[in-house]
Amino acid sequence: MNRIPLAGVIGSPISHSRSPQLHRHWLRQLGLPGYYIPMDVSTEDLRTVLQTLPKMGFVGVNITIPHKEKVLDHADLVTDRATLIGAANTIIFRKDGIIHADNTDGYGFIENLKTGAPHWDARQGSVVVLGAGGAARAVIASLLDNGVPEILLCNRTRIRAEKLSDDFGNRVSVVDWVQAGNVIEDSTLVVNTTSLGMTGKPELRVPLDGLNKQSIVTDLVYTPLKTGLLKDADARGCTTVDGLGMLLHQAVPAFERWFGERPPVDEATRTATLR
Repeated sequence: MNRIPLAGVIGSPISHSRSPQLHRHWLRQLGLPGYYIPMDVSTEDLRTVLQTLPKMGFVGVNITIPHKEKVLDHADLVTDRATLIGAANTIIFRKDGIIHADNTDGYGFIENLKTGAPHWDARQGSVVVLGAGGAARAVIASLLDNGVPEILLCNRTRIRAEKLSDDFGNRVSVVDWVQAGNVIEDSTLVVNTTSLGMTGKPELRVPLDGLNKQSIVTDLVYTPLKTGLLKDADARGCTTVDGLGMLLHQAVPAFERWFGERPPVDEATRTATLR
């Protein structure tokens, strides 16, 4: 008798995660057997948990803060893109016992961008990326992979941005945080990868006076869906793309690998995830 496949998300804290609503919606929509469970796991217990879950019928898990980097130490096989980004958000427990780590954040970012701004052309010009954390690494890797000629990276702590720039090569240049408002003037795309603007966090205070209305502005924050940055960009006539789609699209490859069917990303998916 086949086991019912189990999957879930590991982080600490984990109660804020929207992934359980998303995967449960897809399981119901597609009529598939399976469960998706949120798990609050400490760093000290991460290895033990990863080794135990396959024995309980788990086919894989998502990984979120604070374990995305550390989980690479506990994987038997790490994809090239997860190695480049230095973090994994998806774990597959293979039938041969191998723990396979991947990163689908960059894929999710690009698919969300293509959906929300179908006219975007990666080769058109420079992109401004705000922030230099783990999310920025995934975004930068995917933008370079899609042919963006130049990325201007702004972070409140310059040394962190310089480290990121060194890792990715000469198409990534560091710009002082106070100059962010100036460099967006000629950019085709502005990406906020920081938590600024998120509910409970300070607002992102980057002057948008010079923003070209042909520019696309996207924010990885999705609580609220319409951040201050996106409201300002909307008012200036720009195309804006909210951050929820990245969460939805990054989950597609994992769900397909775990449960055997590729799920749709549609309005019903967005609605179910926001409940």
